[in-house]
Amino acid sequence: MTYYYKTYSQITQGERQGVAKETIEAWKHLAEKENWRITQLPNGFYQTEYQDIKEEDIWHDVTRRETIESAESAIDGSVEHYQKRIDFVKGPKVIKTFK
Repeated sequence: MTYYYKTYSQITQGERQGVAKETIEAWKHLAEKENWRITQLPNGFYQTEYQDIKEEDIWHDVTRRETIESAESAIDGSVEHYQKRIDFVKGPKVIKTFK
């Protein structure tokens, strides 16, 4: 069986349509490292968590890692990922122009 997927985007006035403002705000929140933390679990693993965007006392678990270094690396990767998403919403990035 073959599946066919079609995606498209429409850019209007520098912003990508189809992405909700709440989603963009969540991405901005997740793109800031100060909204993340590492906790140690009873089994010795380290868990990465991000702070809820609305309530400061609520933390959401994301990944579990064996070392603090790998947990912090996972957070850095997540921050970078969400920063790229925010840049993508701004519209296409010009890489090269020809004259």
